[in-house]
Amino acid sequence: MILPFLKWPGGKRWLVQSFQSAFVPVPGTYYEPFLGAGAVFFMTGPERAYLSDSNRDLINVYKQIRKCPHKFADELAIYHSKHSKAFYYREREQVHGSNFKKAVQFLYLNRTCFNGIYRVNLEGRFNVPIGTKTSVILPSDDFVSIAKALRGKTLEVSNYSDTIEKAGKNDFVYADPPYTVKHNLNGFVKYNDRLFQWADQEHLCLALTAASERGAKVIVSNANHDSIRHLYSVGWRRYVVPRSTVISADSERRGGTTELLISNFDLGLPDTFRDNGAHPPGRPNGFISAPHQAI
Repeated sequence: MILPFLKWPGGKRWLVQSFQSAFVPVPGTYYEPFLGAGAVFFMTGPERAYLSDSNRDLINVYKQIRKCPHKFADELAIYHSKHSKAFYYREREQVHGSNFKKAVQFLYLNRTCFNGIYRVNLEGRFNVPIGTKTSVILPSDDFVSIAKALRGKTLEVSNYSDTIEKAGKNDFVYADPPYTVKHNLNGFVKYNDRLFQWADQEHLCLALTAASERGAKVIVSNANHDSIRHLYSVGWRRYVVPRSTVISADSERRGGTTELLISNFDLGLPDTFRDNGAHPPGRPNGFISAPHQAI
């Protein structure tokens, strides 16, 4: 199994490691409209895939690694040799002209910034402070295998609804949107330079329902919250799955929590994971956990 090369808020490495059996192979095309670190894609290794995200810089990283993995590894090693606090902040302000240099810069900042968070200011400039990690090169790096896995796959900068509209009979859709809840008081996740609001959650559900009606298999990861549970109450199966959370700056909010795994088919998980409609244990109504875990 290829490991994701990115740290990404909302990364699902923990999910595929714990619940791999839920992601069954399908004969059609694999669609992932919120690609992020791509943990589910790399684990399932589909022959045909349409991978998209609204983050243009993210998609560019995948394209550049696919195009020239050896060159990418060599350039990243140069960044590793130069890494320091001063270099990080100089590079963070640097605007490169080539897509290749932008891609290497993106991964360098991803690996050395605070918690792998992707955040931009109102001008669209990356503004996350430096983190504690000093390794730019990881033992798990295998850009040649990553490039091979991406070969022949469609990589697009796209709105989630445009991607999901393409899915039909025998296809598979995995959607992992930013986690927001109906009251819109907390849990917002900055996604590129806009907010993924409750209206987006509703629109996503409609798009996934339409894909299901066209014959696609669908799995959705989302917050374990009553508003999400109500949104996917008709025609969907819900499972409550445990995970750990490490992204919160507040140590008291780190630890164990749960998420909803929603599907239009039986995932074959034990009955203990099936959602009975109750509130998350020990969590008051209206609570939403720290948004997404960095892998």
